[in-house]
Amino acid sequence: MSSDMPPQRTPQPARRPRRPSARFWANATVIGLALIVLVVIVVVGRAQSISKQAAAPAVTRADSRILQKAATDKVTVVEFLDFECEACAAAYPVVEQLRKQFAGRVTFVARYFPIPSHKNAMNAALAAEAAGRQGKFNQMYATLFETQTQWAEKQDDQSPALRSLAQAIGLDMTRYDADLTDPTLKIRVTKDQTDGVQLGVAGTPAFFLNGEKVSVTSQDQFAAELEKAWRR
Repeated sequence: MSSDMPPQRTPQPARRPRRPSARFWANATVIGLALIVLVVIVVVGRAQSISKQAAAPAVTRADSRILQKAATDKVTVVEFLDFECEACAAAYPVVEQLRKQFAGRVTFVARYFPIPSHKNAMNAALAAEAAGRQGKFNQMYATLFETQTQWAEKQDDQSPALRSLAQAIGLDMTRYDADLTDPTLKIRVTKDQTDGVQLGVAGTPAFFLNGEKVSVTSQDQFAAELEKAWRR
C-alpha cells in the first residue's frame, strides 16, 4: 500500500532586513541636529524678545494718563507722582500754570509712583485710575491734590474719604466700586511704578522732558527748559 506524499520542501533561509548604511545614519543625524538647533534658535529668540519687551522701561506708554495733549509730539513732559506727597502737591499749581502757558505746544503726562511709606498713596492712585476708566482722570487728579490735607498723612485706610471725592466729581459709584476690586487696576498702577524705578526715579515729583530726567528748581527754570525744547 502506498500513499503519495507531497515532496518535501527545503526551507529557504529567511532574508535579513537590509540595514541602513552608515551614510544614511550620518545624514539623518545631521538633519536631526539641524532641526534641533533651528528650534532652539527660534525659542530662544522669542524668549529674548519677550524678555526685552517686558524689561524695557518706558517714560510713556500707550495707556499713560494724558493731562494735556499738544498739537504735535515735539515736547512732552512726564511727571511720576504720588498723590500723598507734599512736594507733588506743591508742584501741582506749577504744572497747572505751565499747562496754561504752553497749551497747544507741550503734552503733559501723569504717571503713578505711590511711595510705600505713604499709607494711602496706592489707594489714591487706584481712585485716580478708576476715575480715568470713566473719563474723569483730570478731575480726580486735581481733586486729590486740592484736598490732600484732608486725607493724606494718615495711618488708617482713607478709602471711604477717597470714595467721597469720587462721588463728588460725579463718578458712577457702582462702577467705581467694581473697578477697585478689579486686580488689573492695581497692575496698571504698579506698571507705572516699575517703569519709574527702572528709569531711576527715587522720589517724587520726578519730571522727564522728552524722555530725559530733568532737575526742576523753579517755575521760571522749568518754563525756560520747555521753551528751549520747543524752539529746537
